[in-house]
Amino acid sequence: MKAPGKVASCIVKEIKAFILAAGFGERLRPITNHLPKPLLPVLGKPVIERLVERVLTAPVAHVGVNTHYKAEMLSHWIRTSAYADKIEVFYENEILGTGGALKNAEPFLTGAPFIVHNSDISSNIGLNILIEKHISEGNIATLAVHNHQEFNNVWIDKRGRLLAIGNAQPDRRGAHRLAFTGIAVYSPEFLDLLPAGNSSVVDAWIRAASLGCKVGTVNFTGCLWADIGTPEAFSSFVFSSLKEDGEVLYIHPTIDCSGAELGARTVIEQGCTLGKKASVRNSILLPGATIQEGSQTENAIVGPGYMITLKEPLAIPSSLPSDLIARFLSDASGKITMTLIGVGGSDRNYYRIRDGNKTAVLMECAKDDPDYQRHLIYTQFFKKYSVPVPELLGSDTGGPAHPIFNKRGYVYVLFEDLGDISLYSWLKCERDISLIEDLYKCIIDIMVNLHTKVSDNVSDCLLLRSRVFDAEHLRWETDYFIKRFVSGLRGMEIPNHSKLYEEFAGLAARVDSFKKTVMHRDFQSQNIMITKGNVPRIIDYQGSRIGPPAYDLASFLWDPYSGMDENNRERLLEYYIARVKDHLGSAFDEDSFRAAIIPCRLQRHMQALGAYGFLSSVKGRSYFLRYVPQALLYLKEEVEEVSNEYPALFELIMGLDEKIGH
Repeated sequence: MKAPGKVASCIVKEIKAFILAAGFGERLRPITNHLPKPLLPVLGKPVIERLVERVLTAPVAHVGVNTHYKAEMLSHWIRTSAYADKIEVFYENEILGTGGALKNAEPFLTGAPFIVHNSDISSNIGLNILIEKHISEGNIATLAVHNHQEFNNVWIDKRGRLLAIGNAQPDRRGAHRLAFTGIAVYSPEFLDLLPAGNSSVVDAWIRAASLGCKVGTVNFTGCLWADIGTPEAFSSFVFSSLKEDGEVLYIHPTIDCSGAELGARTVIEQGCTLGKKASVRNSILLPGATIQEGSQTENAIVGPGYMITLKEPLAIPSSLPSDLIARFLSDASGKITMTLIGVGGSDRNYYRIRDGNKTAVLMECAKDDPDYQRHLIYTQFFKKYSVPVPELLGSDTGGPAHPIFNKRGYVYVLFEDLGDISLYSWLKCERDISLIEDLYKCIIDIMVNLHTKVSDNVSDCLLLRSRVFDAEHLRWETDYFIKRFVSGLRGMEIPNHSKLYEEFAGLAARVDSFKKTVMHRDFQSQNIMITKGNVPRIIDYQGSRIGPPAYDLASFLWDPYSGMDENNRERLLEYYIARVKDHLGSAFDEDSFRAAIIPCRLQRHMQALGAYGFLSSVKGRSYFLRYVPQALLYLKEEVEEVSNEYPALFELIMGLDEKIGH
């Protein structure tokens, strides 16, 4: 071996990566009886593919993978993957251990530092930081560590250098314990410490340190990290990935789920079969799973011939409203469960309360949330005029002066449980075109009711009648678009600033001039729940105002969340106009309404893009970025139609790149 201290300290432009993927996955049986652990799918993508993509974000050109258990399945995936030219396979006749695997690949790994990553670890640890620290310190090995009480057994000194492994504390001042993450960077000289045959890198760490070589660490405590080596850990990772994507369902595109009833936290991978009227909720269906017709699957991982029961994740509101819950569950069995539900852009929390077959949804708001009272009042008003909003089952009463508000920072409303499936999620299953159109017509009937009958009776709701969507609010939307999307997300300078703002003022005045009705103001697919029997219900209506009805139609028919064929859109637009005429007769001015559509579409899509910028950049919900391209395409279509009227806006919008990150 080379003498200690001779490790290169120059910056290396390219290194290699090595993924340890040969193991049997014993802790994951019976799942790994059918699939090797690296090929476990997570939302349609094998674990190893996610890992290869991740290491290639570092200065890595080539990846080595060791194989043994179900090696042919892994090799087949590698040969047919998009990364075939970047991956080299190292088959082991017998399992060689973490050290032996590296020694077996020694010709591949020599020449430059290399990163080693366990295949059952997922994290957002900064690989570039780890590499840079390794090279700058001249270490022979640099371990990514973190504080994980269950696994803490790596003793390090105040400088972060390795002292020992195990429970016994070294006799060294400042020694403390952390856990190895399964990720490390090594210099080629480390390979000289590994014997041929089966060995462990841990033994080589200790030997290196005893020889005076520098075995360093980087503390990544606080980073996301998951060991997916057990069914419970795997399911937790899958469901976390689903939530990070802003979804309640994942259904592989090849799956026919049109006849099934699906609940939240349902993942259906390729190669599954769902019987008609099967019910699936809080479950992962792996390749080969068969769900029988009419059966109910809940809280499980299902594969070919096996089912693993999962615990449903329970949650407790910030300040438990015991009295409110007790009033609803007056005959409770004592087996009440609460689970946190919902995704999207709201800062409110929603909990499903379940006692046997009885369920309700608890909405938790900050006590100073102005939408709290509006939610209560609008619910009662809309129910009175047959708008299908959830039933109000109970609430904190008495208003802000009530003593309960002084005791806690939150207020609560208990609503009827409408399930988990929004129109956005419902559309993920292949549906008959006629069924989709019929459902859309039912939803438009709800919109028409808002714009006619409910509007005729708005004097019954003084709070709503006084909330007008006027030029001031419209200007707020366009400022929001500039601040959060153009300047914030895109980082662009505003050309022709004064002319642009003059056009915004003109657009706001024009939209403000259109005939006004009650409007939902966010009438899009994620705010329309599809309940049993494909019955649509409306949520998130506390932002309703008096404004131009074409804004709601723009939100629904040109929804960036769910695409629509142009011919279908035109038929639905004609249907809306016909239904409004049925209600209003000659009082409905079709020409004026049609003239309002483009200005309202412009407003709506600028508002939506501002929201996507805010939610992704400020709130950290990056999944909203995937709706940017479609919203921007709509916006470009719209501004082209009025380019002569709004030339500065046309110049700005046509200069925006539809690709995320530009």
